[in-house]
Amino acid sequence: MNLDELRTFLEVVDSGSLVTAARRLNVTPSTVTARINGLEDEIGQKLLHRHKSGAELTSPGFKFKRYAELMVQLWGQARSEVSLPKGFDGVCNVGLDFDLWQGLGQRFLDHVRRECPGVALAFWPGEQRMIDRWLAIGLVDIAFCFAPQGGDKFASRVLCDDDLILVSPDLMSSPLLDSTYVYVDHGEEFRRQHAAAYPGDVTSALVIASSDWARDHILRNGGSGYLPRRHVLQHLQTGALHAVPDAPVFKRRVHVVENAQTVKAWDWYEDALAALA
Repeated sequence: MNLDELRTFLEVVDSGSLVTAARRLNVTPSTVTARINGLEDEIGQKLLHRHKSGAELTSPGFKFKRYAELMVQLWGQARSEVSLPKGFDGVCNVGLDFDLWQGLGQRFLDHVRRECPGVALAFWPGEQRMIDRWLAIGLVDIAFCFAPQGGDKFASRVLCDDDLILVSPDLMSSPLLDSTYVYVDHGEEFRRQHAAAYPGDVTSALVIASSDWARDHILRNGGSGYLPRRHVLQHLQTGALHAVPDAPVFKRRVHVVENAQTVKAWDWYEDALAALA
C-alpha cells in the first residue's frame, strides 16, 4: 500500500469515475485501474463496484474510506511538521469544536502569531467525536472542546465557562418563548438545563445545531435563541441584538485537552492559554 494508491482510491470515490479520477490526477485510466487493483489485492477485498457508468463503494470500501482519509491526512501533517519553512521552530496542531472558533480559537491564533512567530499553526474544526479521534491518533496536539478526555496520554483543564444567553433583534420584555423561538442545540448539558428552566411544553418549529447559523438566521428573520455571549458581543454593542432581560443564563464548560508530552516542550504555551482568560 502506498500514498498514490490511497489518493487514487479517494479521488475515484469523490469523482465517482475512474476516468474522471485519472483526468484529475493527470495519469492514464490504466494507471488508476492498476493502483485500485493493487490496493484491493493488498486489502484482500473489493473496495469498488466498477461499471460503465462509474464506480461505487462496496461495503468494505465504505469502511476503508475513513482510514484512507486519516492516513492521507496524517501524512500531510507529518510532511508539514518535518519540513517546516526556514525560521520556524515547531508546529502546533489545534482541534476545536466548530462553536469555539469565534472569540476563542481566533484569540489563540492571534496571540501565537503575534507573540510566537516561530510557531507554525494548523487548525482542525470538528465535532466532539472527530476531535476525540484526532487526539487519539495524534493528528492534533491540543483541542478546545466541551468534553474532557482522560488517560495517561492526555491532560484536561477547564479553560472557561461559556455563557449562553437568550437574544433577539427585538426589545423583548419577557423571556417567554413563542413560536419564533429558535432552539439552538448546544449539547446534552444544555438540554438538561433548558428543560429545567422551561419545564412547560416548549416546542420550536426550527432547531439549529450551530451557533453561527442560528445567529445569522435570527439577524435576518427575527425571533430569539440561546447563543454564546462571545458570538453576539459585537451585535449586542451595536444594538443589532439584545439580551432578553430576566431570561435564565446557561453555561457550557470549555476544556482544553492536551497531549501532555508534547506541550511540555512548549515554553510559549502557558502564556497563550493565559491570554484566553
